[in-house]
Amino acid sequence: MDTTTTDSNELSLATLDIRHLTASQLLALGVTQLAYVKSVVVDGNAVFAIHAADGTPMALTGDRDVAFAAIRQHEMVPALVH
Repeated sequence: MDTTTTDSNELSLATLDIRHLTASQLLALGVTQLAYVKSVVVDGNAVFAIHAADGTPMALTGDRDVAFAAIRQHEMVPALVH
């Protein structure tokens, strides 16, 4: 493994402005392992939406704990958004 490349990558990650990350930089930070839960209203019913970190809708459930369990079951880290 080329340590020069590794050191360069570590330096660039350490100096990133998180407000201006590219999609590839987000992937490098492990964002594919994060999902968020948000309460929403669908057809007049309050439910919890599960979204990938990039905002892609993944599932709906009527229970917040079920949403968190589903995320963990898929080896992801849940985050609550309100």
